[in-house]
Amino acid sequence: MIDHAHDLASVREATDRLLSAAASLDNAAVAEPSRLPGWTRGHVLAHLARNADALVNVLEGRPMYVSGEARDADIERDAPRPLAAQLDDVRDSAARFQSASEVPADWSRTVELRNGVTDRAARIPFRRLVEVELHHVDLGIGYELEDLPKEFTEREIAFLADRFSGNPAVPPTLLLAAGREWRTGGSGGGEVTVSGPAADLLGWLAGRRDGAALDVSGPALPALPPL
Repeated sequence: MIDHAHDLASVREATDRLLSAAASLDNAAVAEPSRLPGWTRGHVLAHLARNADALVNVLEGRPMYVSGEARDADIERDAPRPLAAQLDDVRDSAARFQSASEVPADWSRTVELRNGVTDRAARIPFRRLVEVELHHVDLGIGYELEDLPKEFTEREIAFLADRFSGNPAVPPTLLLAAGREWRTGGSGGGEVTVSGPAADLLGWLAGRRDGAALDVSGPALPALPPL
């Protein structure tokens, strides 16, 4: 069962961790490359701020972004800002998201995200938590996949496994980590079993690691479509 209030508390905690860690940077470090190809740390911080505002739009019944081009342009516009401006924006946009989430609402309603994707409103706080936690790792400032809360890691593995479930480009796959199992992929071909530490499994599913640390039983480690 999705507990949006619990997830909102987790978002606050994760945002505080990210802001405290990023405060140790300086302007030069913000302009350095992040772990995401083509993005500086400034791009990551700008994206986090704009994503918070986009999710406010979702909660309030507006389009998440005006367009994909506008989304990208906003990130490019905000990426070069100095550290203080970046931190203020992440903090202020996070507060706007929390405020929008505290308005009495029907959390069972269906909302629309990007590219026609829909979800229950109650899952929006967890989607925001994913953004904050994984992009904290993407900053490359000492917070690793192994540092993510266990509950978050297992929930995100389950979320991504569900995302690839039924995709004919992914063979039927059994995922094993931390004494738990998940299934994903389509129904054609022989089943593949992928096992290993939960952090490595999450990293592979989320496109943050190449899966070299995972054990594979079957033809080969599946190639996953981009997220």
